[in-house]
Amino acid sequence: MVSYPSIFNDVIGPVMRGPSSSHCAAALRMARLCRDLMDENIKDILIEFDPKGSLATTHKSQGSDMGLFGGFLGWEAHDERLPEAENHLITAGIQVSIRIHDIGNHHPNLYQITLSNPKETRKLTAISTGGGMIEVTAIDDLPVSMAGDYYETLIYCNQPDPVLSFLKASVVYDELEVHQGAFCFIEIKSQAFLDSAIKKELQEMEGVLFIKQLHPVLPVMARKNLQVPFITCNEMMLYNKDRNKMLWEPALDYEMARGNISAEEVMEKMRSIVRIMEQAVHSGLRGTQYEDRILPSQAPHYQKQFKAGKLAGGEVINRIVMYVSAIMEVKSSMGVIVAAPTAGSCGALPGALIGMAHSLHLSEDELVKAMLSAGLIGVFIAAHATFAAEVGGCMAETGSGGGMAAAALVQMQGGHLAQSIAAASLALQNSLGIICDPIGNRVEAPCLGRNVMAASNALSCANMALSDYEHLVPLDEVIDTMKAVGDQIHHTLRCTNLGGLCVTPAAKAIEKKLEQQQLSFYKSC
Repeated sequence: MVSYPSIFNDVIGPVMRGPSSSHCAAALRMARLCRDLMDENIKDILIEFDPKGSLATTHKSQGSDMGLFGGFLGWEAHDERLPEAENHLITAGIQVSIRIHDIGNHHPNLYQITLSNPKETRKLTAISTGGGMIEVTAIDDLPVSMAGDYYETLIYCNQPDPVLSFLKASVVYDELEVHQGAFCFIEIKSQAFLDSAIKKELQEMEGVLFIKQLHPVLPVMARKNLQVPFITCNEMMLYNKDRNKMLWEPALDYEMARGNISAEEVMEKMRSIVRIMEQAVHSGLRGTQYEDRILPSQAPHYQKQFKAGKLAGGEVINRIVMYVSAIMEVKSSMGVIVAAPTAGSCGALPGALIGMAHSLHLSEDELVKAMLSAGLIGVFIAAHATFAAEVGGCMAETGSGGGMAAAALVQMQGGHLAQSIAAASLALQNSLGIICDPIGNRVEAPCLGRNVMAASNALSCANMALSDYEHLVPLDEVIDTMKAVGDQIHHTLRCTNLGGLCVTPAAKAIEKKLEQQQLSFYKSC
């Protein structure tokens, strides 16, 4: 079934801290739902990972633990306390244990979480699908499908029929479903929680045991009978046939329809994101500090050489490389970044677009429009492929970021829509098959270099498209190929710390050194 991604949910966002959106932001969102499932009363937590998945080897070093702990405490993904979340959890009197064993792995990013307090025990199973997006696949071992984009009400009961009759007569909802096994709960997806009077009446009904309310964790809600004007590039081109719009305008139309929000709201949401990205550039160029990382602060040195005119190439490419580096270093120092489309690829797209905008002295409005254009290319990728490196390798992250950036750079240079699409196709073709193998199990190297490569590839492909180079393969077919290639990449080369550069002797030595540093830190505490 084709999904209808939102630019702000699935492509450009969340605003977050941490090395990986698939780990940190996604885990935090799952844990926020866990907190609601327990009515904010959690005493003991068991987290289970499968040894065949990616999380068994990466959950601590790439931030899943940090994200989970912050979410259990009810924090946002950009909370400045996140690096100390474990200590705060201990202070709150919440006990956590992590087990790695066979849990019937069916997805590389599978979380199984059991929560308890003296009154009850609940269980939530979920997967991280890339870029901070999640799907809850089971609650208390009953299959569900929750993305965190509805107000979810769960009515646990042993007589569902009278409850269903009451709900259908009394409640406005988007979806209503009965989940039944050894016990039963009725799930209501809606735009708001039940009215307090309705909730009270339900609680007093015979057979109703208790009610759980789970808040949405995504910025843009879903809704019943959601429709969008197009969901593939070919459909978008047909939509635009007699409209002659630039790429940012169909992007605006799409997000207005997807989110049921005005053009002004879409523009202002993107404006706030652009400003966070620009702040990350400025922070990175001032220099960053963080104990638990591999690479030092290098962007200020690049800036010094750039200003001194000692770098090869022109201003645009060097400014782009400098900005990509700055953003990646902010991410690695636990600063605030925007996953675009992921945290691991957070430098390529904004580095390319902000670098171009600053070099050409473009207005903020032009940069906002460019980011919308990039977002629409990302929608096509999210709907038909993936942003998760654990599923599709780094091709899914930096490759996608480069394709998105290429299309937007064409627009920034005054190119027409067909040229933007050609640039995206060329850039994605050039990135097929890139593996994900972070050294030392940290999202720094070769991630920095691959973000720089993606941004440089985007600029080259934008110029090729502006010169009317033939891209030959339609963008939709390239995206389908991305999905097929990702499925064929061996699991050891998809962010598992089991293959590629991360298993070289040099990388293993770095990993051992980092582990020793962490051990010394915990002993000192």
